[in-house]
Amino acid sequence: MTFSTIRKGGLLAIAIASLMASPAFAKVTVLGWPGGPEETALRAAADVYNAKPGIAENDKVELLFFNREGFWDKLQADLAAGSKAFDVNLLATYSIGRYAPFMEPVELSGEAASVYGDSVLKTMQYEGKQFGVPTDLSMHFMYYRTDLIDALMKDDAAKAKYAEISEKHLGKKLAPKSPDEWTWDDYAATALYFTQGVNPDSPTRYGTVLQLKNLLFNMMVFQSLPRAYGGNWMDEAGKITINSDAYRKGLETYKLLYDAGATPRDSLSYEFAEANAAYTSGQVAAMMQWNAAASDLTNKEKSPAVAEVTDTVAPPAGPEGRFTHIHGLGFGLNKNAENKAGAQAFIKWLSSKEAALTYARNNGAPALTPGVVAEVAKERPDLVKLGEFASKYGYVMNGGTSAKALSVYELQAKEFTGYWSGQQSLDDTLAKTEKGMTELLK
Repeated sequence: MTFSTIRKGGLLAIAIASLMASPAFAKVTVLGWPGGPEETALRAAADVYNAKPGIAENDKVELLFFNREGFWDKLQADLAAGSKAFDVNLLATYSIGRYAPFMEPVELSGEAASVYGDSVLKTMQYEGKQFGVPTDLSMHFMYYRTDLIDALMKDDAAKAKYAEISEKHLGKKLAPKSPDEWTWDDYAATALYFTQGVNPDSPTRYGTVLQLKNLLFNMMVFQSLPRAYGGNWMDEAGKITINSDAYRKGLETYKLLYDAGATPRDSLSYEFAEANAAYTSGQVAAMMQWNAAASDLTNKEKSPAVAEVTDTVAPPAGPEGRFTHIHGLGFGLNKNAENKAGAQAFIKWLSSKEAALTYARNNGAPALTPGVVAEVAKERPDLVKLGEFASKYGYVMNGGTSAKALSVYELQAKEFTGYWSGQQSLDDTLAKTEKGMTELLK
């Protein structure tokens, strides 16, 4: 074999190796959230997509999972470093601004709006651009004891006591209502009525359970109250608007309930698990909680004291309407993806009706519009309310997808908990929060 032949063969081998390494031959690598229903649903979706006719071998999906611990920090570090280890990566509403500089906006399917609705699609938007497709949604339900409310509504003496308690603590006589008609004042009055420290005849020790721990996710549970009174983080011009009557109302309502003993005294250390434990004891009449708790709180084996008498509605209303915080997990496009075309094709399919129903049937929690969720209502009745409430009442605070959104929640948790625990005044709380948010969101 001559040197020329060897040289040509070597160049050909190099060319083939280079071509094989190019995007045209690279599969689509998708970084997902490890463990739990999110992984189960993603694996099912990937299998359906890969089996579709017309999907080239080099455009099929391969899944990649980090450890849960430190996931978001590692993702940010990898994206910032220009990693090509994945083409499509997980996103969360409250972290989009953090990752957007290292990602590209995506194009969704023509079905996306009719499958998810505008409010759900907004959970994956940043600065007016769509950075991902929402696959799993978190929001809040008002959980309540149907047996207790039914008994109250039928008892004239109890109604009179209710009116007396509401006048004393809220400054106005209120009549008991169905929870689906509650305002936040109705919720507070009901919580007070079912508190033995306020009403010795109450069948429960506590009227509600508040999650008051200095924890950012607790602020998400809380903020639908001030939002119903017109509260927001900032106005359209970027001015911080937290020091408002709306936030005063929300903070004072929580403080009133805590000071009156309507929630356990150790609620300052409560988050998701502790709130669930208090409710399942049978000693709580109603509470605001994440939708993820529904399967446990209505399970006869896991919650025998309350499962059969627990129902859910959307959060109470205020003067500006009825609202629930929503945030989603979804998938977006890595700016340094090696197979951008294949990744974009997968993301586009992921926003289709077929993909959404695949997620729903495999333990995912997509928020679907009524027409779409009807197709899985018998299998997943919990998704019916999830989609309905998200479409009607879902919101994202102005600034809630910014790069510093998590820091804002952490700041609020520190300052608000300080007020609820009596360590600082309401004026100081709002002033400190306003100052901190101005620095974080400038």
